[in-house]
Amino acid sequence: MAVRSILMLVGDFVEDYEVMVPFQALLMVGHRVHAVCPNKQAGDFVRTAIHDFEGDQTYSEKPGHRFTLNATFSEIDPTQYDALVIPGGRSPEYLRLNPQVIAMVQHFAQANKPIAAICHGPQLLAAAGVLSNRQCSAYPAVLPDVTLAGGTATAIAVDAAHVDGNLVTAPAWPAHPQWLAQFLKLLGTQITL
Repeated sequence: MAVRSILMLVGDFVEDYEVMVPFQALLMVGHRVHAVCPNKQAGDFVRTAIHDFEGDQTYSEKPGHRFTLNATFSEIDPTQYDALVIPGGRSPEYLRLNPQVIAMVQHFAQANKPIAAICHGPQLLAAAGVLSNRQCSAYPAVLPDVTLAGGTATAIAVDAAHVDGNLVTAPAWPAHPQWLAQFLKLLGTQITL
């Protein structure tokens, strides 16, 4: 298997499962993953939030863990990475205000590199202007952003994933098995039992 270099864009109050699970799973299968946050360095941490579905009109939010970054944002060159992961939670809503983050997302889209975005992660894709004529799933409250950005909002089951070319998206962390499996296919990763 070819080892891929994967960039993960995170910020404070990224969804706990949506950062921890893909970070650890991608490392487990042998890929190199760098998790970065603007204005933070390797060894710093971001706070996470746990979003749960408990029968309310939207998810509940509880304090999560500290997630330690393993790379420094200011040292990142997106051309040195094969793929991008954008977890959800609260961080995409303010990361999309950072011009460097937007430029990074645009690089991956323009270079047709694999991109995996989940939950609120497509907010970054919409802000970067890379969803025109693309099909994209997201947390239901983010689907209007997809439409306004010129994409086709794809409403799917909470445990499903959607693939459109180099883009794999999903509504929330219950989709991890499908979302990660589809992302691994885009990476060319084959797991045999």
